[in-house]
Amino acid sequence: MSVASIGEVVWVIGIVAWYVVRYPFERRARRVRVTSSRRSPTDTAGLAAALFGMSIVPAFYVATGFPKFADYPAHAWVVGLGALVFVMGLWTFRRTHKELGRNWSISLEIREKHQLISSGLYAVVRHPMYTSFLLMAVGQMLLLSNWVVGLAGILGFALLFFLRVGKEERLMLEFFGPEYRAYMDRTKRIIPYLY
Repeated sequence: MSVASIGEVVWVIGIVAWYVVRYPFERRARRVRVTSSRRSPTDTAGLAAALFGMSIVPAFYVATGFPKFADYPAHAWVVGLGALVFVMGLWTFRRTHKELGRNWSISLEIREKHQLISSGLYAVVRHPMYTSFLLMAVGQMLLLSNWVVGLAGILGFALLFFLRVGKEERLMLEFFGPEYRAYMDRTKRIIPYLY
């Protein structure tokens, strides 16, 4: 098996693992009443961009090899690093779901008895779920040796992040007020100590 093929297999296993982590939380979330929803066309567009760039484009590439013209030689150390980064993203993704518990939502929503979570990963960054997506997008770029597919993941993440994070923070400020403002003052958005 070639190094490029190993990267593709690791990516597929990672995406399956992502879904396995997400599924039980989606099921549980349906049972908790939503008290305020800010779903919007831009929210949907951000989710669609992430799905397209981080799932559909790479899955099509793995299945067909298209676009072949953007391939570059795969190196074992790059694929190994990609696997490590992707696993870090999955670990972060799972931790955020566990730490949010009943507060978790795929969209911009406030749930019944919603609480501000500021411990665990949330003590370091305000949006570790986006941190996990960034890690997985970088992992995808390293695992799949194709410029288009790598950039699709980064672009999908960026669109999701920039279309949603500001609205998410405004919703939290509206709901939690000064408590969330103080939380913003002591944490970064997605990269500890930097941003």
